[in-house]
Amino acid sequence: MIHTPDYLLIGHLTADLTPNGRSLGGTVSFAARTAHAFGLHTGILTSAASDEPFIEQLAPYAEVRSIPAAHTSTFENIYDERGKRVQYVRGVASKLHAGHVPPEWHAAPLVHLAPLTDEVDPQIARLFSGSTVLLTLQGWLRRWDQDGRVHFKRWFDPEVLRHIDMVVFSEEDIAPAPELEALFAHAVPHLFVTRAERGGTYYHRGQPIPWDTPQVPVVDATGAGDVFAAAVLAGQHLLDSNLEAATRVAAVLGANAVTRRGIDGTPTPAEVEKALAAVRQNA
Repeated sequence: MIHTPDYLLIGHLTADLTPNGRSLGGTVSFAARTAHAFGLHTGILTSAASDEPFIEQLAPYAEVRSIPAAHTSTFENIYDERGKRVQYVRGVASKLHAGHVPPEWHAAPLVHLAPLTDEVDPQIARLFSGSTVLLTLQGWLRRWDQDGRVHFKRWFDPEVLRHIDMVVFSEEDIAPAPELEALFAHAVPHLFVTRAERGGTYYHRGQPIPWDTPQVPVVDATGAGDVFAAAVLAGQHLLDSNLEAATRVAAVLGANAVTRRGIDGTPTPAEVEKALAAVRQNA
């Protein structure tokens, strides 16, 4: 039986190629574990190879509906002699369309669109008129050449954004087109632009509100932005829709994430409760 989740994620889980082999990645993976730590029943609509073992790894954290594909979406990051990252796509799973979303999931109160390979049909956002919809933008800003090397692709569609309440991206995501920050700030009610150790900027209907982040030793920044985004969406749900308070919770959990490697950077229930308690105490 399919149940309506509290927190619905739509996007590809990924296999990330590392010197130590394949590892589970993708926004849906980090965000599902984060939402689960907030105590929310989570659902994932994704696509992967039918025999992909990573689907089972996500089962303790979410109800997973996977559209079969010939390949799991796969990324490889290669660093040059200056330490600059060059990203490659080594495989792509199936596209996700509105018809793939079970009718029972249309009523999910929290919806997180999490494209990574331009796999999420933007028209899916229209399904959730009664939901709070968050978009992590990076996957709609990617294209890749015949060798799989990832390049920036500009995306800004006001008609789609009318159906989205919150957008999260990093300043690095839009580095080739920094003017997008102002465009998005005036196109959606809530925009969050993350700036790594410098915190970030929350725009409420175009008005900027900066936030700081705890300064911690960085072990691995992979997935920290996904933890932040999921914590904002889940946090505001538990904090009477107080986005500034949710941002403070998310900043702490995102900082915690970089102190651990890979998927282990997602928060524990104890870390979530500690961050929520601290914000409530200072409210």
